[in-house]
Amino acid sequence: MKLAVRNPPYKVEIGRGLAIEPEARPAALLFDRAVAPFARKVAEAAGIPHLRGIEGGEGAKTLAVYGELLSWLASLELPRDAVLYVVGGGTLTDLGGFLAATYLRGVRYRSFPTTTLAIVDASVGGKTGINLPEGKNLAGAFHAPEAVLADLETLATLPGPVFKEGLVEAFKHGLIAGDEALLAPFDLHAGHPELEDYLARAVAVKIRVVEADYKERGERRLLNLGHTLAHALEAASGHRIPHGAAVAYGLLFAALLGRALGGEDLVPRVRELLAWLEPPPLPPLAFEELEPFLARDKKARAEGLYWVVPRGLGDLVVAPLPRRMLEETYARFWEAL
Repeated sequence: MKLAVRNPPYKVEIGRGLAIEPEARPAALLFDRAVAPFARKVAEAAGIPHLRGIEGGEGAKTLAVYGELLSWLASLELPRDAVLYVVGGGTLTDLGGFLAATYLRGVRYRSFPTTTLAIVDASVGGKTGINLPEGKNLAGAFHAPEAVLADLETLATLPGPVFKEGLVEAFKHGLIAGDEALLAPFDLHAGHPELEDYLARAVAVKIRVVEADYKERGERRLLNLGHTLAHALEAASGHRIPHGAAVAYGLLFAALLGRALGGEDLVPRVRELLAWLEPPPLPPLAFEELEPFLARDKKARAEGLYWVVPRGLGDLVVAPLPRRMLEETYARFWEAL
């Protein structure tokens, strides 16, 4: 299935056995070692001689790894009209996109997402970045790919929990768009005949939001639903909580906030998601332990931290909230787990 992003323009293709054209420009390929066979297949089809594999995961999104990869590109003497191919999950997409955004002040890149999380979220939208010791995604740039090619055959090797975690982002898109179909991923698996349509439906929601607000000055902030608490949980736990699981926990907290504000009770819907996901249990973190990470959240403004709160399906508000409400809701959050 082919989708098109108009602002800035690039194509998104989702399917099985996607064709890879020979590359005529100077090129290099960065890949996650977990998908090395697929990466080599891409390199061979495109005729790319320079490959570099790294271990995926949040440990890849560091200043040290980023610096090593910049030096690698420089050692290849790639010119400004070069293109970087990035093959892997969400962390590779974030890191590889930032690498392309900053090498020679910006070169083109093509993204080959190999996880459900990367397909639905990280590969589309042009957000790139790495983590700092102080928090997640604190260094980054808006730098859109020239193409996203998601071959669903790569999903067959994903462990079950990793496959499910990516669909948490699709569920989130369902809450944002008020799309009931996206709130029911529970029967899907890598070989499911409806998986392509489901993923494309989820990606289409993100495309609509990003096209309206590429630099996140307004509507795009809705895509952070569940992520404010999620990023704090990830950082405070030393990234022992996977991103998808953290977002699911964050969606529960957001639903509780929505209920506290008098909105529709979406808590049962999110608890159904958590029961299906079976995420690793959270460490016993007090709200005070999360506050240093919340203070450094990218959505923080001079007047405070903005939270994305669902008042109903397709009805969200973005606003700062009183600390007392946050603390009380956090206590109810633990009761709801």
